[in-house]
Amino acid sequence: MSLSHHVVRQDPFAELSRFRGEFYSCLTRRADALFELADAVLCADGPVRSLVELSLVGEHRRGHGGLYDALSAGRVDVARLRRALATVPLPRAADDRLVLAADLTCWLRPSAHTSPQRILCHTYGRGKDQHIPVPGWPYSVICALETGRSSWTAPLDALRLAPGDDAATVTAGQMRELVERLIAAGQWKGGDPEILIVVDAGYDVPRLAFLLKDLPVQVLGRMRSDRVLRRAAPTREPGVRGRPPRHGGEFVFGDPKTWGTPNEHTVTETRLYGTAVARAWDRLHPRLTHRSAWTAQLGALPVIEGTVIRLQVEHLPSGATPKPVWLWWSGTDGTATEIDLLWQAFLRRFDIEHTFRLFKQTLGWTCPKIRTPEAADRWTWLILAVFTQLRLARPLAADLRRPWEKPSPPDRLTPARVRRDFRHLRPKVACPAGAPKSTRPGPGRPPGRRNNQPTARYDVHTVGKPDPTKRRTKKSTTSRPRRTG
Repeated sequence: MSLSHHVVRQDPFAELSRFRGEFYSCLTRRADALFELADAVLCADGPVRSLVELSLVGEHRRGHGGLYDALSAGRVDVARLRRALATVPLPRAADDRLVLAADLTCWLRPSAHTSPQRILCHTYGRGKDQHIPVPGWPYSVICALETGRSSWTAPLDALRLAPGDDAATVTAGQMRELVERLIAAGQWKGGDPEILIVVDAGYDVPRLAFLLKDLPVQVLGRMRSDRVLRRAAPTREPGVRGRPPRHGGEFVFGDPKTWGTPNEHTVTETRLYGTAVARAWDRLHPRLTHRSAWTAQLGALPVIEGTVIRLQVEHLPSGATPKPVWLWWSGTDGTATEIDLLWQAFLRRFDIEHTFRLFKQTLGWTCPKIRTPEAADRWTWLILAVFTQLRLARPLAADLRRPWEKPSPPDRLTPARVRRDFRHLRPKVACPAGAPKSTRPGPGRPPGRRNNQPTARYDVHTVGKPDPTKRRTKKSTTSRPRRTG
């Protein structure tokens, strides 16, 4: 999909300084320590391995005790920081459309028995055809997609899933609030193309489109290859009695006999995948039942019509056998040009995986052994603010490449290369954090005295098991009469 980076509205130094000042204003407790901790992540040499190493970075003028105290006792005005992220320049498509991608990423904590609200997270790639559940904290992250083949995205929001949360419902509420903030910030105005939301197969795409139907958005997502959808109900013939049908014939993804003639058929030559053939069938919908997420829905269930796109490529860069990709789009009556733009936008969704890898392997998002989920949320928002500063520093950074690395054009620098030069850019932008006061550390626990307040231990939340952090209320003894005699 042809995407173009939105032009910076003012001087890059002024834009970066403005965001840094707004970010500092969002830190309402331990502001100086949290701000310098974020600068330490930006200016550290190499990947972040632990928090204590960040206290040795020159830009962090406090000890490691103040660093841990800032994460455990600090406070971040998340609502204000979310509004600040919505006002930065965002990448847009060639038709000035915003493209948002949502996905789940997990902070695995398998041995953190004293950390509450852990959920079994499905992990991939730990063995051949193995999906092992590992306890951790899952986060729903929403990013605006960047231009073309790139490792850049624009993270705009992050939300940790609590035990018992439904991913589609939580993502829908998170996406609704984000779209409203973008509209309030002037990122979308009346008459602009509708915002495109791209998700993977882990989400219930029709339900997500149903929950966001009152917003100026379109939803595009992948479906499993074993799905069965229904066509529109046929026209009722005159004189026929009985209740009219709500569903038409079946459309079985695995049975080509049920497909019929596609409404659109395109053939595109690509550099990596060879010939890409896309076929689209209009006005298909799933047959819903009063189960799972639709249990609480009263009355007749809705008919959510959309367009099914089947993408088949000639070959994969890895050499594996390509399998068809089935997509569902909440729009209808799409043209051949729109169908091509849609499946190309879905391929751009995988750029969010580069952002997750940078979070974990370079910025050290999952490295700290943080006990409480509140501190984990605080650290997560610091990482989002750090990445946003890297994105604003793109036009300012120089290519400080290693001798064995190939040179890159100024507009094609990766986030890791921009981070290498941030230490040289930092003196030229706003640094509102104040210097630390001279203090002496406390005596600590006297030698030989044990800790008499052991930390509570929590079980991992599983489906169908009540949350162990919630207390059970005792039953009243007067609720039922006591049997005598």
